[in-house]
Amino acid sequence: MISNFRLFALAFAALALAGCSSSGGHAPVLERGAAGKKPAEQPVVATTKKMAPPEKSAPEKDWRPQTYVVQKGDTLYGIAFNHGLDYHEIADLNGIQNPDVIKVGQEIRLFQAEAATAPKPVPETRLAQEAKPESEAKPQEIPVKNYPKVASLPYSEQAVAEIEKMQEAASKPVPVAPTKIEPKPEAKPAPKPIAAANDAIEAPDDIVDWDMPTSGKVVGEFSENANQKGIDVAGKRGQAVVASAAGKVVYSGSGLRGYGKLVIIKHNQTYLSAYAHNDQILVKEGQVVSRGQKIAEMGNSDTDQVKLHFEIRKFGKPVDPAKYLPLIKS
Repeated sequence: MISNFRLFALAFAALALAGCSSSGGHAPVLERGAAGKKPAEQPVVATTKKMAPPEKSAPEKDWRPQTYVVQKGDTLYGIAFNHGLDYHEIADLNGIQNPDVIKVGQEIRLFQAEAATAPKPVPETRLAQEAKPESEAKPQEIPVKNYPKVASLPYSEQAVAEIEKMQEAASKPVPVAPTKIEPKPEAKPAPKPIAAANDAIEAPDDIVDWDMPTSGKVVGEFSENANQKGIDVAGKRGQAVVASAAGKVVYSGSGLRGYGKLVIIKHNQTYLSAYAHNDQILVKEGQVVSRGQKIAEMGNSDTDQVKLHFEIRKFGKPVDPAKYLPLIKS
């Protein structure tokens, strides 16, 4: 009995040792200080991807009123210049025969009044049509059938013959004269309008390809505080003055005080440019010019120095030309 118990204990121990030797699990081994270390950060790689362009700012609102009341000292040329307009158009709009004659207190329209459009009729909905009173509803058409004509006559062979003739006449269709259908003439497409010579001023309002109006050093900079409405570029008498951008000449003369012999070019519905103190003017009003075309020669008319006074006006208000041109300052 004791030997059997020993044999059983030895077999159980052997089985236990075999189970421990076949197990593949190992206790985890940790190095000292490893638990406190952080994983290494990935290096930042610079990319060549271009940044999105900044959003365009909202376009500037047109401040100009519909009408203007003439003040003392005003001229039609000055009113047009200060509002970025063509004085010819203002004169035509107001029926002014002589641009040199305007009166103090006279109200001048600057823009053509917009014609009021009649509202379009709104088509009636099905519910609105059903809601109409019966008096307005169209009467329903009742189809009328044609029946053979019957006559009551005393019986006789002659009466029978007459009745048959009447029935035959009623059954025969009434001849209808054929209607002649004439083909409708084909509508010819309207001819396209010919492009006007002043298409240059119909360009998008904020797109103007500017360039220097002359060469030389800037001796006077734009300043709102000092009432300097443009820049002054020094040069030699007779030096070429060119159009800074393409457009239409809307003024050529010496009717604006302080500008001497002046040329004004309208580039679109937003921008004007002005070229003052010229010695000679080489263009006429209404003439279309291209960028870089010679329009005048530099001089000192109505000033004490040979120079070009150059202005850019947006909706008639002076803006800094340095924002539009590559300038060489003294």
